[in-house]
Amino acid sequence: MQRVIGIGETVLDILFKNDQPQKAVPGGSTFNSIVSLGRAGVPCAMITQTGSDHIGDMICDFLRKNGVSDEFVCRKPNTKSHITLAFLNEHNDAQYEFYKDHASDLLDIPLPHITADDIVLFGSFFAINPVIRPVTRKLLHEAREAGAWLYYDVNFRKNHIADLPNILPNIEENMRLASVVRGSMEDFDYLFGLQDPDAIYERVGQYCPTLILTDGARSIRVYTPDGYDTYPVAPIDTVSTVGAGDNFNAGYIYAKLRGIDDQPSRIAMAQRWSQDVCRQLGNNISDTLVAQLRSE
Repeated sequence: MQRVIGIGETVLDILFKNDQPQKAVPGGSTFNSIVSLGRAGVPCAMITQTGSDHIGDMICDFLRKNGVSDEFVCRKPNTKSHITLAFLNEHNDAQYEFYKDHASDLLDIPLPHITADDIVLFGSFFAINPVIRPVTRKLLHEAREAGAWLYYDVNFRKNHIADLPNILPNIEENMRLASVVRGSMEDFDYLFGLQDPDAIYERVGQYCPTLILTDGARSIRVYTPDGYDTYPVAPIDTVSTVGAGDNFNAGYIYAKLRGIDDQPSRIAMAQRWSQDVCRQLGNNISDTLVAQLRSE
């Protein structure tokens, strides 16, 4: 099976309900996707950074236990790992607060040689961070030139809007390099001030011909140069929406790895993974889904 390489930040997620901590688990957008893929038996590696502290030990151990290589985890001496607090509201949607040691914004480790057989998943601020951009840019260009398949999850947070003048060129370059761009309506409202799906694709389509546009519990649109198709989202009872989009990405990639070429079946697999995570308090697919996938 093909290898999937994730490029993204890593944090310790602490989940709160009614202002009381419920669970602490390693996380991060790309990290969550890669761990779920590893749990499903896909060969994976994670390019990320973490501190030289106990949390960093937890993160690396968590990767290995879930079948993901930690060979490319940059652990900076005398730095602390990042922490995210996720506060679940009455609908079990999360509001986030981020705590970061910015001294750790470096990436000076040997990086993998990417081939045409590889899939690269990248996104969030890590993929546009100006401090490490020379490294991530070089890696992404090498991946594209090698013929790898690149999936870009925009995942743009409101707290970075003030940085847009400096980082928008990085976002646009990422879109040009990507085979698929996935973003939410909220992402593109923050980025471009756009709330019309067609207008969003008009902007994104300049760079990447395939856009997956999600909108929470509302329908998904998949745009290509031939137009778009709409896919309804089945209502479910949620325990937590943390990791929902991340596992949508993982499920979509898993479908591609399984040789599923049609968009409806890929979107169905993506939703299956996303909804599985929403039914539990955690960032990754359940043991039940893992067992089902391995028996299919």
